[in-house]
Amino acid sequence: MRADLHIHSEFSDDGRSTVEEIIATAAERGIGCISITDHNTFEAYALAKDNGRVLVIPGIEVSSKGGHVLAYGIDRDIPRGMTVGETIDAIHIAGGVAFAAHPYRWWSGLGERNVVGNDFDGIEARNARSTPSGNRRSEALAARLGKPVSAGSDAHTPDGIGDGAVVLPDGLATWQEALGAVMSGAARPESSDRGAGSTVRYGSKSIAEWAMRGFKKM
Repeated sequence: MRADLHIHSEFSDDGRSTVEEIIATAAERGIGCISITDHNTFEAYALAKDNGRVLVIPGIEVSSKGGHVLAYGIDRDIPRGMTVGETIDAIHIAGGVAFAAHPYRWWSGLGERNVVGNDFDGIEARNARSTPSGNRRSEALAARLGKPVSAGSDAHTPDGIGDGAVVLPDGLATWQEALGAVMSGAARPESSDRGAGSTVRYGSKSIAEWAMRGFKKM
């Protein structure tokens, strides 16, 4: 089973996909599990959870003071703007697990020091919107720390869904089983990378938006 564990819907400020489009596209592309990880909002899960086509792990991408943190398996919103450690604690209280999102993306990633210095449950080893170098370093960091890994497309429009994913064992019947497989170390990450031309365009756009937000992590 392929599971894309980093997708944004229109509930993210920069997302363009409806929940229905995400589910339909994932099903058409043979993706058996997804997590809709909108920026600082948990709204999409209520619309996606009972779709009957793909498993949906409840998720959110939280903007901590140090960078973006992916939360899986939560049962509520996680406040933005806390320290990295406070964000991880809040995710655990909400019943979830905390993964360091694209650690080496400098305008929104946590950076290696924040990852090593905090009690993360796992690391996003591959992200289709990250550079080849960023993905290699993320995979190496996860291996060095012995952490479970996730991966995802980081898709903001339907066309990108499935560009990044983890491969999980077949036969998983619930999102809890899928997340359990990730946490057991059974996930194999795979994704495309952001090319040089796309990196320049994306970087320029993201940095400009970052400055307009007062250098907040979205």
